[in-house]
This record gives sequence, C-alpha cells and structure tokens, in this order.
Amino acid sequence: MGNVSEIKKTKWFRWFGNKYVIFILLFLTWMFFFDANNYFFHKELSDDINALEESKEFYKKEIKKDRAFINKMKDSAEMERFAREKYYLKKENEDIYIIEHQDSIE
Repeated sequence: MGNVSEIKKTKWFRWFGNKYVIFILLFLTWMFFFDANNYFFHKELSDDINALEESKEFYKKEIKKDRAFINKMKDSAEMERFAREKYYLKKENEDIYIIEHQDSIE
C-alpha cells in the first residue's frame, strides 16, 4: 500500500486525478473524435470548400473568355470567318477543299 500512496502524491497524478481535468479531457476527446461535428468532418468540409473555390475561379475565367468570344462574334465578318473555319460552311457556288496533312491523320 505504500507504493500506491506515493503514486497519489506525485504531481502528475494529482493534476490528472482532478475531476475537472478528467472531465475536460473526456469532453475534448468526445468533441475531437466522436461528435457529429468532429475535426475530421470539419477538415473534409474545408477541403470541399477549397476545391469549390478553385472551380469557381476556373469558371470565372471561362466566363470571361466566353464573353470575349461573344463580343467578338457580334461582328458579322468574324462570325462568317468562324462558321467557315469551324463548321465548313460555304456560300452558294463555292467549293471548299479540306486538305489534311499526313501527320494529322490517325
């Protein structure tokens, strides 16, 4: 029994044996690991927020490029050039020849 009384007198045992310290440690353990709003859940949500903010920036840049393209297409000459290049449209009585190079054919 002498050994147990010596352990009870140590500074660490008195500090961790305090009921308030035990309660605080249990509370922190519960909040950190077991609660519905635990640390891991918050970390996952923070990662999701960061990914969404990155995609938000990407889409803002894409919107800016699309607006520039739309403004460019308001000019009828630009629209005609785009239609001819992209969709191979032609005027009446006009022939279009598509030349493919050997390295571009699969």
